[in-house]
Amino acid sequence: MRFYRRLGLVDTFYHSAVEYPAPANISYNWNYGVLALMCLVVQIITGVLLAMHYVAHVDLAFVSVEHIMRDVNNGWLLRYAHANGASMFFIVVYLHMFRGLYYQSYFYPRRTLWCTGVVIFLLMVVTAFIGYVLPWGQMSLWGATVITNLVSTVPWVGNDIVVWLWGGFAVDNATLTRFFSLHYLLPFLLLGMVGVHIIVLHETGSSNPLGVGYRIDNIPFGPYFVVKDLYSVLLFSMFFSLFIFFMPDTLGHPDNYIQANPLVTPTHIVPEWYFLWFYAMLRSVPDKSMGVLTVVSAIVALFALPFYVRGTVSGSEYRPLSKILFWIFVAGCMLLTWAGGKPVEEPYTAIGVFATGLFFLYFKLIAFIVYFEDKCWSGQQSDWASKYEELFRRLKKGGVVGNYLDV
Repeated sequence: MRFYRRLGLVDTFYHSAVEYPAPANISYNWNYGVLALMCLVVQIITGVLLAMHYVAHVDLAFVSVEHIMRDVNNGWLLRYAHANGASMFFIVVYLHMFRGLYYQSYFYPRRTLWCTGVVIFLLMVVTAFIGYVLPWGQMSLWGATVITNLVSTVPWVGNDIVVWLWGGFAVDNATLTRFFSLHYLLPFLLLGMVGVHIIVLHETGSSNPLGVGYRIDNIPFGPYFVVKDLYSVLLFSMFFSLFIFFMPDTLGHPDNYIQANPLVTPTHIVPEWYFLWFYAMLRSVPDKSMGVLTVVSAIVALFALPFYVRGTVSGSEYRPLSKILFWIFVAGCMLLTWAGGKPVEEPYTAIGVFATGLFFLYFKLIAFIVYFEDKCWSGQQSDWASKYEELFRRLKKGGVVGNYLDV
C-alpha cells in the first residue's frame, strides 16, 4: 500500500471515485459512461483469454473457434460474452452519445471532452470491424472484402493501401494475421484513450440536465453516485446475461456460422447491426466514392459539432426546437439501421436516402436553431442561470455550503 501511495494511485482513485464533485441533479442518463467502461473491461478480459486458444490461419481459424466452444472449459461462455459484449458496448456508447446530443454536452467548456469521445468511437468501430473478421465465417470473409475495398476510393494511393491491408491481392491468410494482431492491440489503445477522456472530464466537470450551475450545485461522487452506478451496473448485467445465456446468437448473422468460402458469395452481405446505419448511408449514394465521402462526412460532422454550435445555456430542457430536431435525428438513425439490414432494392434504398437526409439535417440546422432560441427566449434562461449561480456563491461565501451542497 505504501508503494501505491508513493505513486499517488490511492489518492488519484479516491479523488476520482469519491471526492469528484458531480452536479446534484444528474440522472441515470449519466451512468452510460460507467457501463461503457464495464463493457470495455469485459471485452479485454474475454479477448485475452480467447486469444490463448484462437489460431489466426484461414485453414484453422473457424475450427479453433469451434474448439473453443466445444472443448475449452467454459469456452462457450467466453465466446458468447465477447461476441455479445461488442453489441452491449455499442448499445451503451450510442446511448451515451445520444444523451450528449440531447443535453448538448458538447458546448464550451467540454469541446475537448466531446472530441476525445468521438476518437474513442472511431477506435471502437475499427476494433469491432477487424474483430468480426476473426471467426472466419462467410460474413467475416465477404464483409472484410467489401469494406476494405472502400479504401480504394482514396485518390492515388487507395489501391496500394488495399493491397497493404490484404497483404496480397485478396482477403486471405496474411489479412487474417494482420487483423488478429491489430485486434489484440487496439483495445489497449482504446483503454488509454478512455483514460484521457476521464482526465478531461475531471478538468471540465460533468454537465447536467439543466445546463446551469457549473461546479456550484455539486455533491461528492461517492457514496451518492457510486450507489447509482452500482445499481445501473446490476441492471445492465442482468440484461447482458439474458443474451449470453438465453439468446446468444440473436445479434449475430446465421451465415457467419458457415466456414468462409471465397467461391460462394452470400445472397445478402451485411455487417453487424451496429454498423448498419453506416452501411445504409454508404449504399444510398450510387457512386462508391461519394458513398464513402458521405460516411466520412458523418464522422467529421460529429467531430466538428462543438466548434460551430454555440449557445448560452446547454441542454434541451429549455430548447423545444432543439429537442424536436434531436428526435428527428434519432428517427433518421433508426431508419438507417433498419434499412441497412434489408436487400439493396426499392423501397429500402429510397428509405435509406430519406433517412440519410434526416441524419444530416440535424448537423445543418442545429447551429441556426440554437442561435434562434438564444435570441428569442434564452435571455430568461441566462438571467435565471446567473441568479442561480449567484445564490450559491453567496451561500458558499456565507458558510452555508462548503465545496459541496449539503444534502
